[in-house]
Order: sequence, then structure tokens, then C-alpha cells
Amino acid sequence: MDEMGLIQNIVATAVNLAGQQGAHHIHEIKIQVGAASGMKPESVEQAFDRVKSGTIAQDAHLLLEYLPMVCYCATCNVEFQPIDPLLKCPECHQPHCEIRQGYELALQEVEIS
Repeated sequence: MDEMGLIQNIVATAVNLAGQQGAHHIHEIKIQVGAASGMKPESVEQAFDRVKSGTIAQDAHLLLEYLPMVCYCATCNVEFQPIDPLLKCPECHQPHCEIRQGYELALQEVEIS
């Protein structure tokens, strides 16, 4: 996973949004990271520290909201957090479930002034 490129896009988006509001500083950037996104929180933090340098976000704090994987079994009509890599339903034990949450990597909030 190319954390650097993805985080660079998120920071650029935050800087652009702040500029549209006439802001000169970004104090905090909140990002959602899903458990199935392939992004490790420590890698996201390292990429953020590198990318924000030289921007209006250079002193910004990163707030990560880590989202667990949530699956849905249409047969049993249940949502669940899988406990095995096959994503088996806890009711019928079949691995034919839809992943409803966990792939996220999204900018959620930007605190500016």
C-alpha cells in the first residue's frame, strides 16, 4: 500500500479546503482508517509527518479513527465482526459475507484557523 501517496492526497485536500475558507493554519486532521484498508496506523502517522512539512498543516495533529471490519450475512440477516480470515458468519458458518465496513481511508474533519 502506498501510504505516502494516499496521505499526500488527504493532506492536499485538507489544505485546499482550508484555503477555500481563508484559513492560514490547520490544527488537526481527522482520518478514518479501516481495518481492511491495508493501512497500518503507524505508517499513516509517519507518512503524515513527512507530507505535512512545509504546508499550513505543518503543526497539525493527526487524529486517527480506526474502524473495525464489519461483515453482513444475507442468509442470516446479521452483521458481525469476523474472527477468522474466511469471514465466516457466526450463525451459519458460511464464508459468503459482504464486507460493509473496513476498507475506509477518508478525511473526516479539518480544524482550521
